Amino acid sequence: MDEKLSVAVLGTGLMGAGMARNLATAGFEVRAWNRTLARAEPLAADGVHVTGDVTEAVRGADAVVTMLLDGPAVLRTMREASPGLREGVVWAQMCTVGPDALAPLAALARERGAHFVDAPVLGTRSAAEAGQLTVLAAGPEAARPVADRVFDAVGRKSLWLGDDGGKGTASSLKLVLNSWVLAVTNGAAEAMALAGGLGVDPRHFFEALDGGPLDLPYLRLKSEAILSGDFTPNFTVDGALKDARLIVAAGEAHGLHLDVAAAGAERFSRAVGLGHGGEDMAATYFASFDA
Repeated sequence: MDEKLSVAVLGTGLMGAGMARNLATAGFEVRAWNRTLARAEPLAADGVHVTGDVTEAVRGADAVVTMLLDGPAVLRTMREASPGLREGVVWAQMCTVGPDALAPLAALARERGAHFVDAPVLGTRSAAEAGQLTVLAAGPEAARPVADRVFDAVGRKSLWLGDDGGKGTASSLKLVLNSWVLAVTNGAAEAMALAGGLGVDPRHFFEALDGGPLDLPYLRLKSEAILSGDFTPNFTVDGALKDARLIVAAGEAHGLHLDVAAAGAERFSRAVGLGHGGEDMAATYFASFDA
């Protein structure tokens, strides 16, 4: 399949902007839409057609990528866009919405004759900008020739997990992965807060871990953000709180007590209340203090 494909990217926040740029760089005809148009406009310099009309964005596109906040936002946006969807379009739903949000999305896709692919991604803004995301995908075989080309442009690896995008196979795995990511983030934040409180030099913390099984690159990444005071977002506290609540709810729905995830959600909530919602999720560090 060598013909040039057209892709609509709906949602150009921290993740979607980098994905749109990489799709344009890969030679796709890319149209971008964002609820706040000003956030999408810089993409025009990268050869992306930016529009404030979501129906125009998807009209006749070979693939639609949704990278919005949550399931309700995706459903609302795609209902608004649906008059422009062509029969057989591949809809790659690539944000973290949780498995319970998929049924109405898959139903809308069937109604509009679209191939629905549940395809959440693992990675942060820097990975999205570098085209190094990991794509977790489930969807029909008919969608794969187009979907794989899209995924190859935005990611380093795609893992196909099934042929039914509505079953939640990919979204469930994403919650499992995020439960670990959020636990490490909160663990790093608490360790740095405790080190400060006890007067421990953080360098000794890393020297003790260096080269051992508990030494994680991600731990160092988030700890460095805290120590430097640079909370430029790769993934926001607001987003982490949303995902933490999805994880807790999914566990409860299956009779599981996810105590660490629940405590993590409370930490993220406190950080949001202290005004750090738009900062990198390492700012959960501030939840260790009264103000």
